[in-house]
Amino acid sequence: MEKEWSTVEVYNRSKDEFQELLQTLEQQPNWDGRRILKYDGFWFPARCLPLILASQERFKAKGTDIILSTMPKSGTTWLKALIFSIANRKVFSIDQSPLLTSNPHILVPFLEYTIYQEQENLEPENIPRPRIFSTHMPFNILPDSIRESECRIIYIYRNPLDQFVSLHSFLLENKIETDAELLAIDEAFEMFCQGIHPFGPFCDHLLGYWNAHLKNP
Repeated sequence: MEKEWSTVEVYNRSKDEFQELLQTLEQQPNWDGRRILKYDGFWFPARCLPLILASQERFKAKGTDIILSTMPKSGTTWLKALIFSIANRKVFSIDQSPLLTSNPHILVPFLEYTIYQEQENLEPENIPRPRIFSTHMPFNILPDSIRESECRIIYIYRNPLDQFVSLHSFLLENKIETDAELLAIDEAFEMFCQGIHPFGPFCDHLLGYWNAHLKNP
């Protein structure tokens, strides 16, 4: 019988596997000094790549799931609130909506940031249907169970210049590497145009979902 892994065990196991994978990946500092890694043609923040690997291995999609996919700073929070409200309109009255007291990121968790983090105790199987998840992952990086299931995927994108400016401002205002030398906006923009930014390249991310839509509307 296959061993059932807890979310914490999956996280720890992925960290070990990640250390081996790390030796083979191209990496460089992002605009804010944080490390980004190139994996399967896309750039990912170093801290979330092991969680992506964990979700690829363990996440089991259901046909009733709803997956919200975006590039960072493309309207993710807004879209989470809208979809949660629509999907639960018969469950909660307006004056009892969990959105009045909870952040949309809590109600609609990220596959690569929330579910498989070490400090989290969120078991996807315990979430009431329809389960709603979000992700910044490109289409070809999604867990196989999502791409092969009948679940619905909602994709939103933003004008790339607007997305770049918003992401650049967000990263600088919320920088983790406090001692890092920050890139000037023109240097960061050049990297963006080369596709070197979190979850980039932008066009490849967009085209992955667009082509999937054409194949299976």
